[in-house]
Amino acid sequence: MITCCIQYKIDPWKLEDFERYAKAWPPIIERCGGDLTGYYLPKEGSNDFALALINFASLADYEKYRERLAADTQAGENIRQMKKSGCILVESRSFLRKV
Repeated sequence: MITCCIQYKIDPWKLEDFERYAKAWPPIIERCGGDLTGYYLPKEGSNDFALALINFASLADYEKYRERLAADTQAGENIRQMKKSGCILVESRSFLRKV
């Protein structure tokens, strides 16, 4: 198993927009083949950082997921709304393995 860790630098003044974006993802991610652990927003400390953790059986399964995601209408709409809001400033991905 691998975990895709998506790290976000977010606009702290647009936390509600990011939260709306994150709450829309669970059914889309599951439908496209990911196993979502969750989205995480800051509680204490830094207020411009968020995470998403999504599990996959392999990198090949992640690639299939990305193809399905690219074709998903709801995913496309969620991304358009996020871009319109400007809540995400930077997004990066890392792939982790459980020790």
